Amino acid sequence: MFSSRFPPDFQPNRLTRAVEAARRAGTPILDLTVSNPTDAGFRYPPEIVSAFEDPRMLRYEPTPAGLPEARAAVARYYAARGVMVDPERIQLTASTSEAYAYLFKLLANPGDHVLVPRPSYPLFDCLAAMESIELRSYSLSYDGVWSIDFDALTAAITNRTRAVILVNPNNPTGSFLKRAELERLAPLCAERRIALISDEVFSDYGFTADRERVTTLAAVEECLAFSMSGLSKIAGLPQMKLGWIVTAGPASLRAPVRERLEWIADTYLSVGTPVQHGAARLLAAGEPVQQQIKQRTQANLQFARNALAGSCANPLNVEGGWYVILQAPRIRTEEEWALELLARSHLLVQPGFFYDFESEAFLVISLLPEEAVFQAGITRLSRFLQGSSVQ
Repeated sequence: MFSSRFPPDFQPNRLTRAVEAARRAGTPILDLTVSNPTDAGFRYPPEIVSAFEDPRMLRYEPTPAGLPEARAAVARYYAARGVMVDPERIQLTASTSEAYAYLFKLLANPGDHVLVPRPSYPLFDCLAAMESIELRSYSLSYDGVWSIDFDALTAAITNRTRAVILVNPNNPTGSFLKRAELERLAPLCAERRIALISDEVFSDYGFTADRERVTTLAAVEECLAFSMSGLSKIAGLPQMKLGWIVTAGPASLRAPVRERLEWIADTYLSVGTPVQHGAARLLAAGEPVQQQIKQRTQANLQFARNALAGSCANPLNVEGGWYVILQAPRIRTEEEWALELLARSHLLVQPGFFYDFESEAFLVISLLPEEAVFQAGITRLSRFLQGSSVQ
């Protein structure tokens, strides 16, 4: 009766079941997996609410690419970061997840391939399944810093490969694309007529400056490229449901891309009128929220580095984003680490296999929790490590 796009069963994993059982029992849990900024104690300015007082939002204006004023606001966001983007190159979406769906529809037929980094964002499998395309992974290698394994990437390319996805900075490794990597990627994709798709929702959250870092592909000219972002991360406003795609690459390809993206968007018309009219004010009001997030994540990262330095789970190097990775000893699996931390320390972390790490044992923790909560959680983690049977 049902489509084969769905997973064979919808049963929650062991960690989710254990968390649900602990909460039913009334066990207080220190949660180091928080990813929703609206649940993390940040102060939101009242201008966010007043952004919806515009009476024009009572009028329905179906514009497939998005209202011109909203696209102009997004263009100004890029201009403030030194990248000039014509609003005609911007396609509004309800989210970056929807942006992926649009681009998969644009570029791939059922059964075609899209390359994704490993480790990376766990939603790709679901997004690809919904579009009936196949994911193939390429590795990110770590030798003190994360980088693209180009041998793995080129080996993964077939005559059915339609796009290479970059998450920049990657979730959860926090690694940015470097200029030298882009200089190899762009001609490779141009030669093979493969598009680059760059998810840049965390690009404003670098921890240190680096001149070799590529923060956006919006200015790429050599190959067809798409940059995606949205209010969810850059303004800490996931509930506002506004994302976008910026098309870059050869001028000869931009017009047919725009025509087809608008055709897809016209089929769904998913972006709400109120958030489009409020886009400029929401972007402006989100700036102090972004600053709070930057301060929080940097402070929490420094605390984790200090508290866990010299331990058996020293944090790996991270350049940006909202997460940090701990490499734990292989005396137990990632799932066992997470389950024991929950059972014995009432501490919730994510096991690395959620992000498709290639080997054991990695734990992923969020840098978003309030500082007192984060510090208490890291202290519990440190004590657990000291008391575990690590040789």
